[in-house]
Amino acid sequence: MSASSGSVNRPRHRGGNTDLSSMLDVGKWPVFALLPPEELRLIRQACVFGSAANEALYVTVNDEVYALGTNCSGCLGLGDLQSTIEPRRIDVLCGKKIVSLSYGTGPHVAIATADGEVFAWGHNGYSQLGNGTTNHGLTPALVSTNLLSKRVTEVACGSHHTIALTTDGEVYAWGYNNSGQVGSGSTANQPTPRRVSSCLQNKVVVNVACGQLCSMAVLDNGEIYGWGYNCNGQLGLGNNGNQQTPCRIAALQGVNIVQVACGYAHTLALTDEGMVYAWGANSYGQLGTGNKSNQALPTLINTDKERMVEVAACHTSHTSAAKTQSGQVLMWGQCRDGDDYLTVAQSLKKEFDSPEISDLKFLVDGKCIHVHKALLKIRYTEPGRSKCEHSVPCLRKRRRRP
Repeated sequence: MSASSGSVNRPRHRGGNTDLSSMLDVGKWPVFALLPPEELRLIRQACVFGSAANEALYVTVNDEVYALGTNCSGCLGLGDLQSTIEPRRIDVLCGKKIVSLSYGTGPHVAIATADGEVFAWGHNGYSQLGNGTTNHGLTPALVSTNLLSKRVTEVACGSHHTIALTTDGEVYAWGYNNSGQVGSGSTANQPTPRRVSSCLQNKVVVNVACGQLCSMAVLDNGEIYGWGYNCNGQLGLGNNGNQQTPCRIAALQGVNIVQVACGYAHTLALTDEGMVYAWGANSYGQLGTGNKSNQALPTLINTDKERMVEVAACHTSHTSAAKTQSGQVLMWGQCRDGDDYLTVAQSLKKEFDSPEISDLKFLVDGKCIHVHKALLKIRYTEPGRSKCEHSVPCLRKRRRRP
């Protein structure tokens, strides 16, 4: 489903996360609003994230990687903490052919390349970057421990943990582990990648996903396993106990699952017949069951008998989505009310002359006008008008910095 505020992937297996092999229309995301049309047309992959969807990474048709936004914890990978409204290139990733990208709420970012390498950067307070330290990373760094001889095809991030899937169906996990989400059999944080074995030993995993504090895996035989935090029933085991090692969801015995997606505390699963099951937290109706009761066991969702080909969710939200065979996208849960939506122009007008967020002020006729340096750089043209003709009239009178 084009750009998302969660993980972005071009999966190796049917039913992987988001397929971004075609050109994207990302212009409706406010973070891209200032990019000229010719630049937007070059975007092939995109991931929008951040607490207000105010950070983005994207890949062009030439496999160049760019970042823009607020750059919280250095999650843009630019080597500094500076925000930018103009896209800046991440040189170390250019030409790498990103096949999977995910982010955590720290935030931290992890990617997998076509060569099977994993890079991570951003917040690292719980070793979610997998480098054996808790030092934040301002630029993409290769995650090497236990992965150098492996080819990773998919990555997924929870709030502060990361998991990776290899070509031979193995799962590796690292980072925050307070609820067993790393699957190591303990609740000790995991500073470097460690293989998740236990019940997954000698099994082939084809798809992975992370909730805020849990992890899920789909096997090549259609079975699905979960581990980590489970107080809302998001593991689908019929109880609310946390699990420190992978547990099979027995309630889906005989059902062939091909893809899994995780929200903040709920889970969606897609079957090979195009049906969708949901379980976990439901206070916003994110399970699509018609009520707001949590479900500790998988519940089949009524999708009006139309076949679904993909499901999506984001571990930072209580929203669910599914794509039909005809290309229609359905959403439910904590969806933004249209009455609360502001266009980019309305948002700018609302924040104009705001002393709380401005970074520059003019003194005009003895009165301060608060503005934004970034917005003063914007140039635009309308039919019959030349560039810069829309300057605020009162600022033409006389301007001086205080």
